Amino acid sequence: MSGFIAGLCVAVLPLLAAGFWLGRRTARPESLGGLGTPVEHATFETLHAASLAAPPLRAGLTGETARKSARRLRSLLGTDALCLTDDTRVLAWDGVGAHHRAEIMDRLTGPLETGRGEAFRLTCAAPDCPLRWAVVAPLTVDDRVHGALVACAPRESAVLVRAAGEVARWVSVQLELADLDQSRTRLIEAEIKALRAQISPHFIFNSLAVIASFVRTDPERARELLLEFADFTRYSFRRHGDFTTLADELHAIDHYLALVRARFGDRLSVTLQIAPEVLPVALPYLCLQPLVENAVKHGLEGKADKCHISITAQDTGAEALVVIEDDGAGMDPDLLRRILAGEVSPSGGIGLSNVDDRLRQVYGDDYGLVIETAVGAGMKVTARLPKYQPGVHSAGRLTRE
Repeated sequence: MSGFIAGLCVAVLPLLAAGFWLGRRTARPESLGGLGTPVEHATFETLHAASLAAPPLRAGLTGETARKSARRLRSLLGTDALCLTDDTRVLAWDGVGAHHRAEIMDRLTGPLETGRGEAFRLTCAAPDCPLRWAVVAPLTVDDRVHGALVACAPRESAVLVRAAGEVARWVSVQLELADLDQSRTRLIEAEIKALRAQISPHFIFNSLAVIASFVRTDPERARELLLEFADFTRYSFRRHGDFTTLADELHAIDHYLALVRARFGDRLSVTLQIAPEVLPVALPYLCLQPLVENAVKHGLEGKADKCHISITAQDTGAEALVVIEDDGAGMDPDLLRRILAGEVSPSGGIGLSNVDDRLRQVYGDDYGLVIETAVGAGMKVTARLPKYQPGVHSAGRLTRE
């Protein structure tokens, strides 16, 4: 899909430049001031206008985004007026002749139903209105018409018809990207909900039982653990932001481990080696905590031996390298592959596959989890996190209320 979109953009932009240049040369010639050839100048202005129109459209087709992009799109075509519509109303009008809104919407029924563009003559009694023709180009995403781009001009023009169609295709690509962004956001939210639902009821019950056991014998200790429990649950169920910082994720892990230590005592030992330089790195929310929980589960529960867990975060230049390792029971590598492939989902496996899927979604397939394990040999989970990734920004630190 991304290759198709890139190819479409490459094919469209030269046509946009040509249409813009022809329209400007035939309608309102301007002095280039010696800034390159006319074609170079037209290409620069076209790409510049397109770059300014794209960001609003990446948020979808609304009244606000249409208003912000309409003026830029009109400059691409060099027309006297341009409007963007959805399937029921004009969202934004830029230029002269706004009194033609109702007439244009009446004529959009056919193009919106068929998805085919057309041109038609405008009827107008206003003597000072220059608009006599309108060109309609539908905006489609996944073969569904979302609205239309309508360019209005003083005279009929075959160049304008083709140019409007190409600009509408470019707008449709931006709307398709917006739709993909929204789908990605919904998928990430669903996966976070799955992680929240996975928080073990046994862990919550055991944590509260441990806290209750200290109420009579050590009230201050019980109070500290209750605050740890409150901070951990507040972070786990927060409602803002898809991303957090490594510092905040480690802070939540510290609350979690405090509750685990209260239950298991000296059976659990943990070492942390964290490079200060990587603490501000943004990463998907609830990305590392499930890995630590998995290490505790396979390292402690169901066995009487002691368990050691190490958590390291290193600065490797453009990336942060996070490694979580335990000396617990380990896992059969073939079973692990099946878990990550989604073929089986035993207790404790959802966290690994969920985190692996989200890392690949956000950073690409090169950034999935690397897991080394064998039966009786513990487990080592490595995650590489780019220090900077477009669109990955922390929502800010969550503080205790």
